Amino acid sequence: MTVFAFYLFAISVIAGGLFTVISRNPVHSVLWLILAFLSAAGLFVLLGAEFVAMLLIIVYVGAVAVLFLFVVMMLDVDFAELKAEMSKYLPLALLIGVVLLMQFAIAFGAWESNAAAEGMRAQVTPVDRHNTEALGMILYDQYFLLFQLSGLILLVAMIGAIVLTLRHRSDVKRQDVVAQMMRDPAKAMELKDVKSGQGL
Repeated sequence: MTVFAFYLFAISVIAGGLFTVISRNPVHSVLWLILAFLSAAGLFVLLGAEFVAMLLIIVYVGAVAVLFLFVVMMLDVDFAELKAEMSKYLPLALLIGVVLLMQFAIAFGAWESNAAAEGMRAQVTPVDRHNTEALGMILYDQYFLLFQLSGLILLVAMIGAIVLTLRHRSDVKRQDVVAQMMRDPAKAMELKDVKSGQGL
């Protein structure tokens, strides 16, 4: 049953990734991507990493993929125009694809199976620790500096994306908090003597 589940999830991951790329409808691409994420979570469950599997479902399926789906469905994008522009870069994309396939061929050609790999896969975490605790010990003890640096890189990338997309328009009135706090109440208000029966 475990072998059957492995092949089922593996085929689903490959099929989901393939149809994500080749689907003509972007909504269908996002749905295929969700299938690939769910199948990858199933593979993590088979490996005994239930925490990583639930994290994949909660973060990627529950947040990222749904965000992609909302963005694709809400934006009025002319996909015919996008496809026409993409056809110009098709030779470059094919060249990059060939280079990647050559790298995969070199990697798999030099790959050799380790005799202790089967035993290491059978016991991913130590006997006396749960996999969530073992993952926390690795991230926050052994690779603490790399974990913090990766968070810093993501923060810099987020700030860079905000700076690149920020546009100051002259016709939009912006709030100046400092000017509001430093204003003079005597100049901010003006009393009008409105007579009865007359408007302002």
